[in-house]
Amino acid sequence: MTPLVKHFHLKDFFLPAIFLAAMSSCQTNENYKALMAEDYFLVEANEDLTDIIVHDIFSPPVASRIYAYPAIAAYEVAVLAAPEDYQSLMGQLNGSAPLNVSVDEEEEINFHLAALAAYYEVARKLIFSEQDLENNKISAYAKIKDAGMPGPMFDASLRLGEKVAGEILEYVSGDNYHQSRSFEKYTVRADLGSWKPTPPAYIEGIEPHWNTIRTFVLDSADQFIPPPPPPFDTLPDSRFFRDAKEVMDAGNQMTEEQEEIAFFWDCNPYKMNVKGHVMYAEKKITPGGHWMGIAGIASKAKNLNWKETAETMAITSIYLFDAFISCWDEKYRSVLIRPETYINRYMDQDWLPLLQTPPFPEYTSGHSVISTAASIALTDLLGEPFHFLDSTEVKYGLGTREFKSFREAAAEAAISRFYGGIHYLPAIELGVEQGKLVAGKINEKINTRKSTGPNTALKD
Repeated sequence: MTPLVKHFHLKDFFLPAIFLAAMSSCQTNENYKALMAEDYFLVEANEDLTDIIVHDIFSPPVASRIYAYPAIAAYEVAVLAAPEDYQSLMGQLNGSAPLNVSVDEEEEINFHLAALAAYYEVARKLIFSEQDLENNKISAYAKIKDAGMPGPMFDASLRLGEKVAGEILEYVSGDNYHQSRSFEKYTVRADLGSWKPTPPAYIEGIEPHWNTIRTFVLDSADQFIPPPPPPFDTLPDSRFFRDAKEVMDAGNQMTEEQEEIAFFWDCNPYKMNVKGHVMYAEKKITPGGHWMGIAGIASKAKNLNWKETAETMAITSIYLFDAFISCWDEKYRSVLIRPETYINRYMDQDWLPLLQTPPFPEYTSGHSVISTAASIALTDLLGEPFHFLDSTEVKYGLGTREFKSFREAAAEAAISRFYGGIHYLPAIELGVEQGKLVAGKINEKINTRKSTGPNTALKD
């Protein structure tokens, strides 16, 4: 008997396969949609950038520049995504022109991915370790592709992000940074009250010309010149001597809590360790990096969407950037001697501060100025009280600290410099006031929302 042979047609194979592929595609598409709605890619990109800034040992002022422009690029994509809600910063920021990028309505765009692409493209141009950031980008893109984003959408989104990045990079090129790289190094003054390089590395003064960098909002670097510091004096009954003695006495009577606060906010990318004849650097986050980390933590705690996160990061970085310029302008105006140098000369030659003295003049306190400004930016955006756990320093070997508000965190960051023995109290107190003035000016001048006042859109 001839066996019964069943005849199969190719269509018998293809139709189920097509059906299954379609079903799989639908499921995958849902995966990518959920991923792009829920994942904090911009926060993760900022964390990647922080790691590279630490690795490349950028100074605090330069780091503020590296954070700001990528964040602005990502925010500008948010404006394109929701022009009815968001207002472009380009045209508001000093020296900027309206963004000349339009969205092709015939292309399907995922704006979250476009924002990420803009962020990475701008950041890549501002660092040394480009390949490290490229690897981070590839990893993020692979995650998005694996979740099933359609190829045409993926490619169109990258193109849009790169267009925005190109416009922002054109803006970057006019901020005088590259020109300032060729300016003369700081020449140490001979007078007794002026700043001198400090041990153990005796590093020369960093960024003495940072006041030549274009501000984002301030009319000029010297718009908010603080009152001068107390006049230098070595007499025991003088104000200056008493301020220095306060620092020395605090260092000699430090509590465990005060030590913890000082180390938590140290943020000194130049810390050098000496063991015998060997000297090696201990890489740390910058003050601005700490506050950009807090911005990311707050974005997650508030459950912000990607556009609100981009807004939060951009606004925080702008406040930090202008605050650094204002502070550095004063540092190299007053060029004030550090407590370590003064105390060793006139009080106790063996005294050492808890923290290593950073390589630039004392007045005003950078952390006091920039922390105050950043805390006001975040408070205006997200409200007060705002409880958060600051875990920014965990990956750098420190613990966590809890705060009830951004202002509380800023106040602690400011006083940490006194506990650490690297600032007199006037530099801290007047630095806080300087930060408030900078923040007030920025809040008055720029607006990110079309329907609300400056920087108030995300409060409950």
